Amino acid sequence: MRHRVSGRRLGRDAAHRKALRKNLIAELITHEQVLTTEAKARMLRPAAEKIITLAKRGLVKGEQDPANTVHARRLVAARIARFRQAVDEDGAVEDVDVVKKLFDDIAPRFADRPGGYTRMVKIGKRSGDNADMALLMLVDKE
Repeated sequence: MRHRVSGRRLGRDAAHRKALRKNLIAELITHEQVLTTEAKARMLRPAAEKIITLAKRGLVKGEQDPANTVHARRLVAARIARFRQAVDEDGAVEDVDVVKKLFDDIAPRFADRPGGYTRMVKIGKRSGDNADMALLMLVDKE
């Protein structure tokens, strides 16, 4: 029984889980959706929402004192992978600063939303190993 046991181990050691979480959050911010197993999506969802909330608070508090925005950016940069490569529509590879995208695009988009920035859609089983798959995405403006 897993009574009062917090967190998901995912069959990895602590360093591997931390790296996985950092990379998946960065991919979610970069592409605004990520296809992964349901267990990883359930682990990722609260962590990603906390990162977005941290960015929102940094922007709000940064209006009075710009040092608060810098502090929030540093906290976020410590918790996620900083740079990603994304392929645009033309097939060109571009480097994306994940922290900059979070603070410039995503956090202002959710400024009026009190939480629930992500949506998890179950999409069935993976053909190779029959793992439950899920699509974790940022919600659109409604």
